[in-house]
Amino acid sequence: MISFFLSISLGICFLMLFSLYRTVFGPTVLDRLIGVNAIGSKTVVLLLLIGFLYERIDMFVDIALAYAFLNFIAVLAASRYFHKRKGLYEESFMD
Repeated sequence: MISFFLSISLGICFLMLFSLYRTVFGPTVLDRLIGVNAIGSKTVVLLLLIGFLYERIDMFVDIALAYAFLNFIAVLAASRYFHKRKGLYEESFMD
C-alpha cells in the first residue's frame, strides 16, 4: 500500500510541472493565477498522501485544510488586486 501512495504522489508531482509551466510562462496574469491555484490544490492532496504514508492522517488533514484556506485567500486577494489594476487580462512587463 505504501508503494501505491508513493507512486500516486510522484504522479501528482509530475502533473504539477504542467501547472508550474503555466505559472511561469502564462501569457496573461489570469493564467498565472490559475496555475498557482492548481499547484496549491495539488499540494493539499500531496499533504494528505504524506499523511497516509506516515500513518498520521489526523495531523496532516489539519495542515492540509489550513494550507487550502491560505491558498484560497491568497488567490482571491491577488485576483482582486489585479482586477482593480485592470491588468488581469493583459500582460505588462516592466522593461
